[in-house]
Amino acid sequence: MKVLITGASGLIGTELVKNYLISRVNVNFLTTNKSKINQIQGAKGFFWNPSANFIDLNCFNDVDSIIHLSGASISKLWTTSYKKKILSSRIDSTKLLYNSLKNLKNSHKVKNIVSASAIGIYPSDNHAVQTENTVTSQESFMEKVVLSWEKELIAFESLKIKIAKLRLGLVLTKKGGVLGPLKIPAFFGLSTAFGDGQQGQSWIHIDDTVRMFTEAVEKKWEGNFNAVSPNPVTQTKLISELTKAMKRPFVLPPIPKFLIKLIVGEMSHLILDSHWVSSEKVQNKGFKFDYPKINKALESILK
Repeated sequence: MKVLITGASGLIGTELVKNYLISRVNVNFLTTNKSKINQIQGAKGFFWNPSANFIDLNCFNDVDSIIHLSGASISKLWTTSYKKKILSSRIDSTKLLYNSLKNLKNSHKVKNIVSASAIGIYPSDNHAVQTENTVTSQESFMEKVVLSWEKELIAFESLKIKIAKLRLGLVLTKKGGVLGPLKIPAFFGLSTAFGDGQQGQSWIHIDDTVRMFTEAVEKKWEGNFNAVSPNPVTQTKLISELTKAMKRPFVLPPIPKFLIKLIVGEMSHLILDSHWVSSEKVQNKGFKFDYPKINKALESILK
């Protein structure tokens, strides 16, 4: 078995590559930085530049499955130009993969693609539980990004390649992610929630994330799947459990919603939107979570 991974140096990609190499699975990866082609010992790197429509086609040699994680971070300031980069980085990279395989015709062996997606595709709701069948629209920027991304992925069906889209929640890991900016104020006892703090936070432990991608590849899942734990929590609960795991106080009142919008504008959606997302579909596929509860997940990460 051989997998091709885009976004291999990212939060999830790094752990996926490590996991595959330990399991003695052959790994190819794509990078936009030529100096990183030989950076991952045991894996083979290939250069690509989606914005210039260039890819080293040797990356597909003997590849059975693709894991597509490529995309600019959504955590940087949403200027007009950077918003374009967030969208184009996902669209251009997906189109390049599709067109490359289309042009290779029968000379490639790719059978399935498992792509990252995001629960940001769902409308913000303080009460409703979102499933893969929830009606989506393009009311917010993040909804537009994820819908456009998933739409591009549908094209692989014409190549008879199976497609699975894992809609990721908040990925909890010790190496950055959502916990990165939250741990700093927590360390000094300055943790606080945002808005009323009652917004739903659908999260997943990095270990469960990696296993879900590998199972989706191995078992050739098809369709949309929510990559979240079975137990979402309020933002207040998430931060409370974080401070408890760090043995720090949590006494400050939430920051008012109007103030957050005034400071970060449209980016406020990232911390004010509420998503109570169901993991029932992945559980029905037989997936077992190692970390279904937030307290155990945070303890394992912060121990």
